[in-house]
Amino acid sequence: MTSTTADIDRTAWFRDARFGMFIHFGLYSVAGRHEWVQNYESIGESDYRVYFEHFTADRFDASTWARTAKAAGMEYVVLTSKHHEGFCLWDSEYTDYSAPQSPAGRDLVEELVAACRSEGLRIGLYYSLLDWHHPDFPLDGFHPDWKNRSTSEPRDGDGYVSYLHAQVEELIVRFGPDILWFDFSYPGDSVVEQGKGADFWQSERLLARITELAPDMLVNDRLDVPGSEDFITPEEVQPSRDIVNGDLQLWEACRTLNGSWGYAPTYQNWLDAGQVLRLLIDSVSKGGNLLLNVGPTGRGDIEKRAALLLGDVGEWMDVHESSIRGAGVSSIPAPEGCRITERDGRVFVHVFDWPTGHLVLRGLPAPLAFARFVHDGVEVRHEVIGEVSDLAPHVVLAGPAGSTVLKLPIVRPDVLIPVIELDFAR
Repeated sequence: MTSTTADIDRTAWFRDARFGMFIHFGLYSVAGRHEWVQNYESIGESDYRVYFEHFTADRFDASTWARTAKAAGMEYVVLTSKHHEGFCLWDSEYTDYSAPQSPAGRDLVEELVAACRSEGLRIGLYYSLLDWHHPDFPLDGFHPDWKNRSTSEPRDGDGYVSYLHAQVEELIVRFGPDILWFDFSYPGDSVVEQGKGADFWQSERLLARITELAPDMLVNDRLDVPGSEDFITPEEVQPSRDIVNGDLQLWEACRTLNGSWGYAPTYQNWLDAGQVLRLLIDSVSKGGNLLLNVGPTGRGDIEKRAALLLGDVGEWMDVHESSIRGAGVSSIPAPEGCRITERDGRVFVHVFDWPTGHLVLRGLPAPLAFARFVHDGVEVRHEVIGEVSDLAPHVVLAGPAGSTVLKLPIVRPDVLIPVIELDFAR
């Protein structure tokens, strides 16, 4: 999408934020076996009802969720208002399949929106285009009832799309989110896909209505209308190269902490805080954001392991946010094992792999006047290769004449990711 100055102004907060929290919470949280459990296990509507009847959310505390995101250094939250199972976390006038009508008896979207705004966080609402509960949603290969389908069963696709559009309008009018995060289109004509793309969702009409109601709200890339998106959403992958288009295409990598979006205690492929920070720094160095997911328990707690990990991330962010918030792509090539971000002329070298004794920088835009660690402000001495210096003679071989060598301590600083700020002569 070609961005205008108005687009850039409208998306400026998103470009500056860089770090957000994704929250997957629904009936699948009570099942505790992945958010696609209804599909994976082909659970019919009557059997899946047990999770609705036991959805109490008695440990749900919107303020705790918002404060956890804020303390981790995040600037926005995206909540699953409705996932593929069709269960709505808000009090929708279009269905009784919702949190207020369950034993929880509460509008969870309303509470979280208020809590996030109280903490100064932007709020996004995820909305699934799929709906395995709605009687008019046409069966396809993703639907839990696909294996047991009746060939004579009529489904009013247009009726479902009217419901979808009405609910989206309801979310915008009631909550005024900063982001609508749709998921997902599959426009192919295979047995599984059944042609559910822009034509089926009537995406262009939906987008026109969204623009009319909330012209400043951001919309992601999953409505199958190329060029309409405000940002693209690579999922569980980290782009291997810079994917920005003249630094105007916004993107956001969405990642899980343990391999499952919804609460699933048997999924134990956990990231650690250092890995999370590497994902965040890598994204920012390529001009992107990181949307990191948590899956609260069936009662609504952010599980202890996730909370501790986010606490460690938050400690690092508290000291190093200048290298992340509002930062982006730098023209300076990063040395191997490093990532470089830049913010208002300030350059930050994030050292992933600690070298022995020195780090060579090439392509600096001006002579380096001063370098220091961000975590404690201590100077990192430097020399220019080819000048008379007290560096060992063999260091000259580390790079071409004119390269700058940072003289590092042998022992790696005791921080998750050491960061060196560069100040150039003016």
